Amino acid sequence: MADQDRRMPFIQHLEELRRRLVVSLIAIGAGFLVAYNFNEKLLLIVQRPLNRPLIFLSPTEAFWVNLLVSFFAGVILAAPVLLYEMWKFVAPGLLEKEKRYIFPFTLLSTLFFSLGVSFAYFVALPLGLRFLLGFASPELQPLLSLSKYVGFFGRLLLAFGLVFEFPLVIFLLTRLGILQPQTLAKNRKYAILGIFVVSALLTPPDVISQILMAIPLLVLFELSLLVSRKVRRKVEEKKVAEERLEAVP
Repeated sequence: MADQDRRMPFIQHLEELRRRLVVSLIAIGAGFLVAYNFNEKLLLIVQRPLNRPLIFLSPTEAFWVNLLVSFFAGVILAAPVLLYEMWKFVAPGLLEKEKRYIFPFTLLSTLFFSLGVSFAYFVALPLGLRFLLGFASPELQPLLSLSKYVGFFGRLLLAFGLVFEFPLVIFLLTRLGILQPQTLAKNRKYAILGIFVVSALLTPPDVISQILMAIPLLVLFELSLLVSRKVRRKVEEKKVAEERLEAVP
């Protein structure tokens, strides 16, 4: 960490956070404006996994849902900017030579976020809806509200997009020396319990959605553990090499 970063006062950190939030909000606003021009097509994309008509229960519901769909799409479009601003905010905690990884981290973060959103749309959402709507019967027919379904859809996609960032977060914490791979391995059972708790909190209250989030999270945890071990090994090897060079007269 650079000396100037270590001496950065608390108020300066708050000012930096404010700047990053302003840029992020502008990016979301720009994404919203772009998405709103295609809101009819976006609404068709949102309805496709459901494959059945929706109803709205108040005169204003359809209008607000169009805004909500545009907002969700705007967040997804703005994801590269949001992730870049996040990495730039944590940059003062990195060494100068580590800051050059911000751009690759932004690309990888965008890729992982896109994978999470795609997994939710093409796998988790159809399977979850099939399970939930399977409780219908001739006496019990579903009449799905437009706003309720879109809220369900948006929360699920954003939740999967965020949890797929898990390996990169573990990489960063390991690189900064905050987290040790031995700690991850030793507390695996607690991590598994935490994964199922997080899945229950982020997904709708049904078993299928929770399992569909927990399974990729378990895979990502094991992947993160491998990445953490590799990163830590490289850090230690580099440290030993530097100590040997310093010991040479």
